[in-house]
Amino acid sequence: MLAVEGLVAGYGRRMVLDRMSFTLAAGEGLALLGHNGTGKSTVIKAICGVIRPSEGRVLLDGREVTGQPPEAMVRLGVVHVPAGRRVFPGMSVRHNLEAGAFTRRDAAGIRRDIDAMLERFPMLADKVDRMAGLLSGGEQQALAIARGMMARPRLMMVDEPSLGLAPALVTQVFALLSALRGSGLAIMLAEQNVRMALRATDRALLLAQGRVLLEGPSLRLAESPEIREGYLGLSVS
Repeated sequence: MLAVEGLVAGYGRRMVLDRMSFTLAAGEGLALLGHNGTGKSTVIKAICGVIRPSEGRVLLDGREVTGQPPEAMVRLGVVHVPAGRRVFPGMSVRHNLEAGAFTRRDAAGIRRDIDAMLERFPMLADKVDRMAGLLSGGEQQALAIARGMMARPRLMMVDEPSLGLAPALVTQVFALLSALRGSGLAIMLAEQNVRMALRATDRALLLAQGRVLLEGPSLRLAESPEIREGYLGLSVS
């Protein structure tokens, strides 16, 4: 469904991605792993149009979409859930969900999808009229994901969903993501919690210096020396 070919991108004169290439199949869960500065967030921003690549191509179903603005990518079914739980704090849960459907014009369908999101994310159901800024960190992360789902995406790119959350909430958020992937949604996950990311995805890429260092099934990469020693704190001897 998605192909990234030779992508070079960064911020001003500082290039972060160094001819990065990979693919993502429809319905697949893909983890982007690596330390800070390896390009996890940058590649998501380059795909969804937040930053424009200086070289390379992004293809969706074989059609080039490189540099399309974020609203155009949303209409094509590609949604970005940014790091830091970027909900609208002065708006209610319901209005945050409505904001996620900004590209849609089917009012009845939007109402049905809000009801469906409140059923899928029960932690939000009794807080639908509460200001999003008053929610807990885990509830805000659930709202950010639910808001992304309101666009009816085919691909959801989630950046650092565990950031700043207590371990119990991290487990809860990853359970939500696994359930969404099980429904046929493709998910790209940029995450420093390597253990949780590998459990929640089919395949993983380990990034280093803006390139793909390792690639393979998540379960196999969990046994690789680079992952075990560098990220899981396990000895390979």
